[in-house]
Amino acid sequence: MGRQRREAVRMQAAELFEQEVKPPEVARRLRVSVKSAYHWRQLWRQGGAGALGSRGPSGGRCRLSVRCLEKLAAYLEQGPAAHGWLEDQVWTAARVVTLIGRKFHISYSVSGATRLMHRLGFSPQVPARRAAERDEQAVTVWKEATWAEVKEPGRPAGATSASRTRQASPAVRPKDAPGAGAA
Repeated sequence: MGRQRREAVRMQAAELFEQEVKPPEVARRLRVSVKSAYHWRQLWRQGGAGALGSRGPSGGRCRLSVRCLEKLAAYLEQGPAAHGWLEDQVWTAARVVTLIGRKFHISYSVSGATRLMHRLGFSPQVPARRAAERDEQAVTVWKEATWAEVKEPGRPAGATSASRTRQASPAVRPKDAPGAGAA
């Protein structure tokens, strides 16, 4: 939607250039930078209004076809266990990279797989890495009893200042300050 809106603004600029409106005035009317208006005028002079049209979405082309994207979405819907990850039911970006490699023989980076997942309506999950031997009850008891004893108290509320400047030391007082007597 944003790309279409930006193209519409450039087309308005083309109409204004046809009316011989100067770039600074175009910039003011359309609420864009003067530099953009000058650049658009140059493109308009070279190729007309068509030169200000959108060139399509930015970024690289998706390496998976529409059909492959549909298949990938179906695979993700099946869940990780259906594809060999039995320990937990979360799709991590690294697992999706592996899945894409296995099913489509295409390599993706972890960040690329994350963007692809978002595009398909999924979000990568980060599994909780906890030891299998973890005793939740013992952890709770330790937090309530031992941690309260071990934890150092924080600073008292009055000991800090929000000011970035230091207070003047008593030895350096202005002459007119109260308590500054004649020497």
